[in-house]
Amino acid sequence: MPLKTKFVFHRAEERILLEIPVLIDGHRDVPGRESTFTENVSARGARVISARYWEQGDSLKFASRTGEFRSSARVAYCQSLQGDGFAIGVEFLNPKGRWVVQTPNSLTHSGERIGGERLERREKLDY
Repeated sequence: MPLKTKFVFHRAEERILLEIPVLIDGHRDVPGRESTFTENVSARGARVISARYWEQGDSLKFASRTGEFRSSARVAYCQSLQGDGFAIGVEFLNPKGRWVVQTPNSLTHSGERIGGERLERREKLDY
């Protein structure tokens, strides 16, 4: 009997537990924007609570309610929650604006943004 290979997924960055009010739009069966919030965030995505079931790979539009950030996005997973609702993993595809966590690409090694604006660190960044 052949041995099964077990793959372990490791995130490239830490997730930060942070509730941020957001809007998601683009569900193929239920039109309209959904006003919701994140459970945790990273520079490249977020875990979002939704009243709707989403398929892995679905495209959506993601935006902070303040309007400071928006991105087209992809659903990485959809998990049923106890009670009502779902938790969806959202991967940012085309981020625009200021998100609460910055990517390592937007930093110099001194911890400053490339434009010279100081960046508040909220996450362990791997260089």
